[in-house]
Amino acid sequence: MKLGVICDGISRDLAHAVDVMDEFDLTYAELQFIGDTEVGDHSRQEIRSIDTLLRDRGKPVSCLSRHIFAGTTSDNRPGDPLHTQHMDALKRVIDMAHIVGSPLVRIMTQKKEQILWGRNGAEKWNVAHGAWDTMAPMIAPAVDLARATGITLVVETGNGTMVNSNYTARKLIDELDAKDVLKVLWDPANNCWCHELAFPDGYNEVRDGYLGHVHIKDVQVDTPRATLEVREIGKGQLGPLFQPMADALRADGYDGVISFESVYHPGNGDFEAGFRACIDTFKRIFGP
Repeated sequence: MKLGVICDGISRDLAHAVDVMDEFDLTYAELQFIGDTEVGDHSRQEIRSIDTLLRDRGKPVSCLSRHIFAGTTSDNRPGDPLHTQHMDALKRVIDMAHIVGSPLVRIMTQKKEQILWGRNGAEKWNVAHGAWDTMAPMIAPAVDLARATGITLVVETGNGTMVNSNYTARKLIDELDAKDVLKVLWDPANNCWCHELAFPDGYNEVRDGYLGHVHIKDVQVDTPRATLEVREIGKGQLGPLFQPMADALRADGYDGVISFESVYHPGNGDFEAGFRACIDTFKRIFGP
């Protein structure tokens, strides 16, 4: 399978991140922050330099991952100032994607409302009425832009966003009738917070043409205590599930990229050390 890494999880110095990628034979570069700048905010000259570096080093870009729509809420509406700000950023990221050859651009969704649907009384007393219904109209202009510009969007399953499971990601795509240009960016560790079992449950939601990109990290969630711990890969609650996930992806002929998300450190804030502690296990499970 195609393996890569979110480069700033190693270092925001892209040249150094590429050196480390070479050390561990990782091919695909996912870009989020380079230097102090998030993708979509670099100058034309900076983008050309980024493109030259990656092409010269044989590192195709798998995805440009700006936090599009993160921080919006169910109170926002299409065309309001915050939505317009995110759409303008999306246009800049798509322009960058065409230069660096990225087939995918990440989007996110509005802040999570905890209970979106209910029955037998919950629909009256507990549901955040109308919250879900505000989302598709917010994302629809991004879908239209993707179609017009020949790019594919991937919506990430986030910890604190309205789409925080493969179930909700698929539901959004179906409501927008956008399976042609909007896919799921599956982050099974994020989905742990809402207790969606990664395999087989989560995978079965996206296996029939909905899956566009994958992030891999390992965590231990304690929802009652509102605590999240990132763990060395294989030592968190996803540990027993990674191998069957990888086997299923291979069996089904998944041809997208699996990006290692290096957000673990061994207690000292050194994320490159965390990367080095995890990468061999990641490659053993998900590699060819």
